[in-house]
Amino acid sequence: MSEMQYLSDRRSFLSAAAAVSVTASGLIQLPESVFASDDSINIIGPKPGYSPQIGTLVSMLTWMQTAIPPAVKGLTQGDLDHLFDSHANTIGALLLHLAATETYYQLNTFERTNWDSWPEAVKQKWDPAMNLGKLGRETIKGHDLAYYLNIQRETRERSLAEFRKRDDAWLMSVDKTWPWGPTDNYCKWFHVCEHISHHTGQIAFLRKRLRGAKPDSE
Repeated sequence: MSEMQYLSDRRSFLSAAAAVSVTASGLIQLPESVFASDDSINIIGPKPGYSPQIGTLVSMLTWMQTAIPPAVKGLTQGDLDHLFDSHANTIGALLLHLAATETYYQLNTFERTNWDSWPEAVKQKWDPAMNLGKLGRETIKGHDLAYYLNIQRETRERSLAEFRKRDDAWLMSVDKTWPWGPTDNYCKWFHVCEHISHHTGQIAFLRKRLRGAKPDSE
């Protein structure tokens, strides 16, 4: 599949998805604020409702997030739970991992919680998805695609709500205790953006190896 065809398919999916809402049958709601489909999606820069630099960050996070639904479109529960070997992670676990990562960066940057000092209830809920591995393989299973995408939607909506409360000075504030060295909130959240790119590529790799997967040319 060419890059232009990929972008066209991605945009077509988002346009169709914008009108979908959650129902008892498990249909997925993808509001524009999370999986944007308007004409500004390809404009990286300040956005209404946010300070200039935070708006630019939000535009990058939003653009990257739109890559996820097309990458997993049509996958069944069996596909999402499939383990290729005893050391692999499932596609479902990787989807939940993205939400877990964003949740922990919310706690660290919005609530100033030191990394890995989360409340016990938070650890129980999110550590299997954050750390993956054996515990993730044992516990993250049995969910359909709507489950994972709705958790991502809820997680991102909280991020956007918190970003609206903050300014560029907060975004540029530096954490001198960060393990990488002095790191500002902009870098931390750009890592969240980069993290989506990394694992969406991993998901695409795994999807191509599912039984019955179609060649790119189809």
